Formats: sequence, C-alpha cells, structure tokens
Amino acid sequence: MRNILLSAATVLLAGTTLVGSAHSAELPKGAAPNIVLVHGAFVDQTSWQPVAEILTKKGYNVTLVENPLTSLAADVDATKQALAKQSGKTVLVGHSWGGVVITQAGNDPKVSALVYVSAFAPDVGQSLATLAKSGPATEGTAAIHPDDKGNLYIDPKVFPSAVAADLPPKIAESLANHQLPLNHVAYEAPVDVAAWRDKPTFYVVSTKDKVIAPEVQRHFAAAMKAQTTEVAGSHASLVVHAKEVAAVIEKASLAK
Repeated sequence: MRNILLSAATVLLAGTTLVGSAHSAELPKGAAPNIVLVHGAFVDQTSWQPVAEILTKKGYNVTLVENPLTSLAADVDATKQALAKQSGKTVLVGHSWGGVVITQAGNDPKVSALVYVSAFAPDVGQSLATLAKSGPATEGTAAIHPDDKGNLYIDPKVFPSAVAADLPPKIAESLANHQLPLNHVAYEAPVDVAAWRDKPTFYVVSTKDKVIAPEVQRHFAAAMKAQTTEVAGSHASLVVHAKEVAAVIEKASLAK
C-alpha cells in the first residue's frame, strides 16, 4: 500500500522530493506551526504525502498519523499520541473516516483548528454507520462489504471509479487490490465529543465524490459553520488537488 501511494504521489508531484524534516520557508506571523494529518479507511497515511510535501516546503512541521483502523478508540489514540508530540498550536486534518477521528480527538487544547477533507463529520452520538444510513446511497458506500472476520472493504471492481476516478487507472486498480480494511467495530462506534463545536473549522468539498455525496459534504460543512472550499475532484481529491487542500490548511493555521 505504501509503495502504491508513494507512486501516486511521485506521479502527481512530478519528481519533487517527498516530505522531510527540513523547513525551507518562514511561516506567516501567528500561524500554527504544526499540522497533523489523519487518513481515511482503506488506505494508509501516505495518501497525505502530496499535501505533506507542499506544507513541509512552506515551513510547517507535518505529522502523518498511522491509523490501525481496528476501532475508533484505537485511531483516536494514535491521533492523540501524535498530538502529544507537537509543541504549540496544531491544525488537525482528517480525510473521509479521518473526519470521525478528528471529531473525537480534536478537543485537545493544542488543536487550534480542524480541517475536514471529503470527510464525515458526526455530532455527538453519531457513528459512521449512522451517517452512512442517513445520507443518499453512493456508488462507493453501496460497494462496502464485510469479510468473514468483520473487516470492511470496497469491492475492488468498483473502487477505481468510486474512489479514485481521477488517479491514473493502474494506480487506482492497485489501491483497490491492496486495501487496508476498516473493522466493523470502528464503523459502528459513535463519537462522544464533537470538537468542531468549539474550534474554528474548515471543509473541503469534493464535487465529484462518489463515496460521500457532495450534497452530504455541504450539509456537514453547513452544520459545523465551516469555512468551505470546493474542488472538482473525486474522493481522492487530497492527492489530485493537493495544492488546493494545502491552501485550505494554511488558511486554517491562521485561524483565531
């Protein structure tokens, strides 16, 4: 999975160096210096690599959380461990399932703003299962099925068109065949915190998303009173529209 996503990043970044620790630019005055990126289901943290590369070059300290995807509590714990290592204000960002995670983990006092990218945004008492049932069916959600161990996958035949239609076909197919499953326990777990109620919040709507319908994303953004940006991308817009997504995160770093 890592190699596949890094291949996608390499294609889209046209040979630039991937994220490193060296800062090559000075941040705007008052900007949160830290960015913590939380990935969604079915992929790993390297899905954030193109965005991380852009932000690192601009001087931000970027951390990619590695979610185990075994339960909401486990993913929240992984995110909180990442937050504990930050020094100063931090922007917490989630993609897809990662939106559920940052909703629960984002009440950390270090978190100065939240950014949702094509992400679920539950309120207290809501789970991913609740949100999936309440919104219109999409090609992607209809293709999610459990195996005999209760791990959820997207049908590999549907994955490329539903999740990553604007990625190179070979990469989309490879991602489909090397998915990281989300356990059904995570899918069914409700959040008991809605951090967006107390934090400046931003939302990137992907208008060609076939996993979370664009109208549902707009509903999430409106409910949170989030500053909203739209990109003409699929559910994989964090890769394909990395520049626009990074720009929203930069804006969030200046939120008061």
